[in-house]
Formats: sequence, structure tokens, C-alpha cells
Amino acid sequence: MTRKNFWMLIVMLAVGMGIMGYELRQTNLRVLVHSLLHLKLGWLAAAVGCMCLYWLFEALVVRLLLHKRVGHFSFKNALRIPLIEQLFNSITPFSSGGQPAQLVALMKSGVEGGRASSLLLMKFVVFQTAVLVNFIFALLFGFHWLAGKFTYLSWLVIFGFVMHITVISALLMIMYWYRLTKRLVQLLLRPLRLFLAPARVDRWQTQMAEKIDTFYAESLRIKRDRKMLCQAIGLTLVQLFFYYSVPYFVLLALGASANFLQVLVLHIMIVMIISLFPIPGGSGGAELSFKTLFTSFLATNSQLVLALILWRLITYYMGMFIGMFALIVKPDPLETDK
Repeated sequence: MTRKNFWMLIVMLAVGMGIMGYELRQTNLRVLVHSLLHLKLGWLAAAVGCMCLYWLFEALVVRLLLHKRVGHFSFKNALRIPLIEQLFNSITPFSSGGQPAQLVALMKSGVEGGRASSLLLMKFVVFQTAVLVNFIFALLFGFHWLAGKFTYLSWLVIFGFVMHITVISALLMIMYWYRLTKRLVQLLLRPLRLFLAPARVDRWQTQMAEKIDTFYAESLRIKRDRKMLCQAIGLTLVQLFFYYSVPYFVLLALGASANFLQVLVLHIMIVMIISLFPIPGGSGGAELSFKTLFTSFLATNSQLVLALILWRLITYYMGMFIGMFALIVKPDPLETDK
């Protein structure tokens, strides 16, 4: 971890403590302590277990995508990848640090740089596809819950949906209309020459062309191995199911009665809203969305704040600290097939 990332970690922990302190300022501490002492630990353990299964299934996806491309890749090495990704996603804007951190972790595990980049491209396509499937499910079965009570949040959800459709469309264009996509990129960058140095624009164009070439080459492999692609998407859908289930078990731990489908759908929408905030971890937006959407499930504001704190500890801060541990764990040497 670089010094810059270390300080970002400290900043995000301080921001998190500040937000939690702000949320606690108007709570009845007696009610909050009573709720904390009477937590149903079995349900809380289920919430933690769901988060652990989320990382476990992502590790299975990593091993699946590396199958037949490298020697034996240990499960320990595979599990390090999502944990390190979680750490760097949590401390960088728009989760932009996760991809480079995974690349470094794979290369330190013995995976050649080109293959590691191809794996991450493939994993990105699989993850975005699974996210889109879940989001379409949420829109079909639960958007009316959101639109009926929280109009302003529904617009954020729609904007998030448009952004994800744009990303998927761009990926599909590269896969199926490679030359057209490169020409469109050149056309879109051309007006920038009026405002920026031509050398900088040329550099951006070269970098984007290289990324398009790399993704197109990997897409050919994806199309050849559709069985593996379907298996990876299936595992990722299960992975996301566990993640989206966490708030349900947090609510049960606080003694609330909740409809599983409704909580699942609302959490999918919260995650979509969080992805729009440039602040690492969606700090501020995540807390606001959670309190807004789950306020009707709990009897008091103190319980709602406690649910918010538990949810953020499990889905955000727990991964951050486990990721720090995974970062210092030495990977197993890559075994070559005999």
C-alpha cells in the first residue's frame, strides 16, 4: 500500500467515525444500548456469514476464470483477490483502485501480467452483467415501492440504471462492432483538441485504443467459452445474492419483521445509488439512502441508526480491515501443471 493509499484509509476511517457520530447525536442512547444488548446474535452472525460468502464466491469466480490458463492457483491466493479489491475499492473514488490492486495481487501470485489483465477484463464483464440482471429484477419487482414514497431517490436509481446500461452497451460494441467503436472513440476525442494540448489527446487516444484492443482480444475468448462464461455469471449472481441479503438479517437481529424480497430489492437500489457518489465507499450517500429506505422497518430512530451502523460495519468496514490483513499475507507460489 502506498503512502497516499494509507492516508486515504485514515481519512475514510475518520469520515466514517464522523458520520456515525453525527447520526448518533439525536438518538436516545438508552434505547440504543438496550437494542444493542438485546441483539439476536444468530441473525447477526447470518449477516456476517452472508458477507463472507460474498467473498468466497468471488474467489470461486477467480479460480474458474483462471482455469486452464495457469497452473494450480490455490484457493488462498484466489481469496486474497476479492479481499484486496474490497480494501482498495473502499478508499478510492468510484471504487477505481480495486482493478489495479487486483492486477498487482495476481502478478505477485505468479500470474503473468497479460493473463492477469485478461482475467480482470473478463471478471468485470461478468460482474457488470450480473449487476444489471439484479437491477432489472429490482426494477420489475420493487421500483413501485421506491417511486411511491421517495421520488427523488427513484430518479437517482433511474440515472444509475442508465449508467450501467451505457457501460454494458460500450462493452458489447467492442465485442461485436470493434472497428466502429474505435472510430467513434476517435470522433468523440476530436473536439477535445480545441481545448487541450493535441499531445495529451493523442496520448489518451492511444491508451484507449490499447484498452479496446485488449478487451476485444479477450472477448474472442469469452465468446469461444460460453459454458465457462455462464458458470461465472451464475456464481456471481449467487455472490451478489448474499451481499444484497445482509440488511435483511441485520433487521432480524434487531427484532424487526421484514419482507425478504422487499429488503433485497431496496438494498439493490441502495447499492446502485452508492455507485453514483464519487466519495470512496459512497460515504454520506450510503447512510442517507439506508436511513431513507429502511426507516419504516424499525420502531425507533435509535434502532434505525444501530441498524445503519451494523450494516456499514459488515458491508464496508469489515472488508476494509480483512483486506488489510490479506494485503500482508504472502501468496502461495504458483504451481505449474505436470
